Amino acid sequence: MERKKSFVTDFTSGPIVSSLIGFATPLFLASLLQAVYNMVDMIIVGHAMGKVGLSAVSVGGDLITLLTFLAMGFANAGQVIISQYLGAGKRGSISRFVAALFSFLLFFAFALGLLFFLLRGPLLRIMNTPPEAWEEAYNYMTICLYGLMFIFGYNASSAVLRGLGDSRHPFLFIGIASITNVILDLLFVMGFGMGAGGAALATVISQAFSFVCCAVLVIRRRDLFGLSFSASDFVNPDPIMLEQLMKLGIPMALKSLSIQLSKIFVNSFINSYGVAVSAFAGIANKLTVISNTLSNALNTSGSTMIGQNLGAKNYERVPKIIRAVLILSVSIAAVMTAVLVCFPKQLFSVFTADPEVISIGMTYIPIGVLMFFGAALRTPSNALINGSGNYRVNFLCAILDAIVMRLGLAMLFGLAFGMRHMGFWLGDALAGYTPFVIFLFFYFSGRWKKNIVEEP
Repeated sequence: MERKKSFVTDFTSGPIVSSLIGFATPLFLASLLQAVYNMVDMIIVGHAMGKVGLSAVSVGGDLITLLTFLAMGFANAGQVIISQYLGAGKRGSISRFVAALFSFLLFFAFALGLLFFLLRGPLLRIMNTPPEAWEEAYNYMTICLYGLMFIFGYNASSAVLRGLGDSRHPFLFIGIASITNVILDLLFVMGFGMGAGGAALATVISQAFSFVCCAVLVIRRRDLFGLSFSASDFVNPDPIMLEQLMKLGIPMALKSLSIQLSKIFVNSFINSYGVAVSAFAGIANKLTVISNTLSNALNTSGSTMIGQNLGAKNYERVPKIIRAVLILSVSIAAVMTAVLVCFPKQLFSVFTADPEVISIGMTYIPIGVLMFFGAALRTPSNALINGSGNYRVNFLCAILDAIVMRLGLAMLFGLAFGMRHMGFWLGDALAGYTPFVIFLFFYFSGRWKKNIVEEP
């Protein structure tokens, strides 16, 4: 009995700050490694192929990221539901829900992968892919689609572990996969000259490794996590658990999808300003990824802790968790701002030696600062909104953040004010503060105290 407790962490009692840091640290490191994991493609391809390669990975990567965000939306919903069931002491519901989560996400990955495979040409045209980068972007996207089930499967596996309070194993698997990705990138791109397609192949193989390791851990050591399921549970998932996943998962997936779709729309305009601008857009996206993945580590930790405490009805601990998340996230934004402001050329040169691309980057610095602090304020906001499992507020965030603010401001600054690509970047950055405004109303209304996992 004692051994089981080492795999499941209870956040409904004890010190908050040390618990948050202890849980978030492996997620920080895993997120950082995952950011590096994604950036390696850009760095190696950029130095091997120049701005054409950077543009190809940027455009193709945007479309794959769109699908990844869909997976993350449902996986994050699963994590919240698991954490609330755990806080409420409903272990039997957790087991049935885990089987339903795996079954749905793997089937969903197959259906989406097939659809995007058939439409990859038209999608790249919609993205205004520069002609010089078309072939490489097409190859990159095609190969990544073959590994889509691994992306969805890993998100399901890691969501289960995080929901149960285990952040160490996802970090371990991402760490090994990141090292594998670097080695394979160097081999395929630099050694074999496979271009952007080689970078995609390295990523797919690394993602497959992460998924297999995570899934094997959950299934083979299910008794240590207090789980009990069989193969038939995955073949015939519990309809009640599927309904629970859909209820929260669809709004959270729509939130992720709409935000990423708006970013793709913005980037399609940015790509039309030439291959150099498109190339730096890829670099800017990677800087945003670093900021977002680090803040997401705190968001994930905070939402798990909030979810458990709401399940246990420990409402007095929630504001303390939010305060700790806010302080840590703003501190991270301050450090990243200092690096960007003090060492911009050195930072951009990691990706490319092209002087035209670096020159564009120098004008991006103020927008980068806005991006970093927007991510910092979104962190406690999303921790509460996601942790509470309120699907209506998640849907409101999707509409206001993605459609009204992101597209509206980008079009206003980029086209109406004639700021071109800089205006699109500025609108995107300012829209990132929308969830914080919604969070303020949601928090002071007290509606976050409603528990969503009242078992039928």
